[in-house]
Amino acid sequence: MGHAGFTTRQVHGARVRSAEPRATPIYLTAGFRFESFDDAAALFGGADGFAYTRVGNPTVDQVERTLADLEGGTRALLVASGQAATTIALLSLVSAGGHILASTHIYEGTRGLLRDNLERFGIEVDFVDDIDDPRAWEAGIRPHTRALFAESISNAAGRVLDIAAVAAVGRRHGIALVVDSTFATPYLLRPIEHGADVVVHSASKFLAGHGSVLGGVIVDSGRFDPVSAAGRYPHLVTRGRDGRPSAVERAGGDARIAYARDDLAPRFGPTPSPLNAFLIGQGLETLSLRVERQSATALRVARWLAAQPGVERVDHPGLPEHPSHRLARRYLPDGAGSVFTVTLAGEDGVAAARRFIEALALITHMTHLGDVRSLALHPASTSHAHLTDAERAAVGVHPGTVRLSIGIEDVDDLIADLAGALSAAETGRVDAGQVAAGRAAAEPVPA
Repeated sequence: MGHAGFTTRQVHGARVRSAEPRATPIYLTAGFRFESFDDAAALFGGADGFAYTRVGNPTVDQVERTLADLEGGTRALLVASGQAATTIALLSLVSAGGHILASTHIYEGTRGLLRDNLERFGIEVDFVDDIDDPRAWEAGIRPHTRALFAESISNAAGRVLDIAAVAAVGRRHGIALVVDSTFATPYLLRPIEHGADVVVHSASKFLAGHGSVLGGVIVDSGRFDPVSAAGRYPHLVTRGRDGRPSAVERAGGDARIAYARDDLAPRFGPTPSPLNAFLIGQGLETLSLRVERQSATALRVARWLAAQPGVERVDHPGLPEHPSHRLARRYLPDGAGSVFTVTLAGEDGVAAARRFIEALALITHMTHLGDVRSLALHPASTSHAHLTDAERAAVGVHPGTVRLSIGIEDVDDLIADLAGALSAAETGRVDAGQVAAGRAAAEPVPA
């Protein structure tokens, strides 16, 4: 191309020579060059390959394959955020006139999606309060129920779902169980192994781990049965307007995620950036190391907080007094996660929480979790602000409740910071002696 004009050469550049990189390459491109006229037609007809990043991208594909493998599913779909993952997963199952039965103990962004957005589109939603009781789930099912939805470890009080029991209810009725397992990660818990049909994550959290990017993922079990589910999910077994093969004909047991990939995600457009996919993939390489340490440190911090006089309660499923402790021992033998709440003692909980959070020096005050850095948030005035007092209390959020997401810092530094914050919550000032005592009380991290 040396004889071409300057502008032509600057646009087309030199062709990259073929190489085999060890790290996943970043294919930061909107589209891909077609080899031929027939190649383009074949790709648009469903052949394997890449045509346009909104539909598929090699960097994204590599991360999807890794996530499907780690979660024990057959296929995965990476999207632009955790909220997009939940939305696409549910819309692959439920249409106007359908019904979703969800746990009361879910992220407030998801509750808003269900109550405000999907209901406006003609999808009915009910909530199960007693999520430990399979009979409560059974009682909530209607003829037009199309999805059961819950979190493996709830936001914010750490309620653990009895996945096998709820999945069994869904199977009896031919209804898919969708589990948001963001708090657990596939290192601690793989819901598909316990009967869940679909798993979603906010990949922005633990999967990435560094707090730099947004992303979400849907992982399917591959256990879609077209015979038993045809009446509930006709869109998965019916051919398209132009006679295009149905999702079942194209993908068999992977019909749900094939429909999400081919018919929903490209049209609604929550496309992940290949750069974000790359950074999520980088985070996955250290997932087990981070989560193992974070879970162990969080339990030590929770035990220390539970023994402090300025603390009313600590909701961590690893503590014996937590209502989900028995389920945590069953489903989370390698650690009960690193996100939990602490409720401060005193009549004016909001004032105590304000002093506590504003006294934190090491722990960051922000709305995020799963970071390598420890984070704190006051749910009652932020994530759960639009609920009534009774609704907040039902999910373990009180005026003096603070949510902590424990990172990978040294445990004695975290406890020293919390000791100072507790001192400020009680007296309005940080007591240096209490900080030193907190540091000394920290259990050593085992070698």
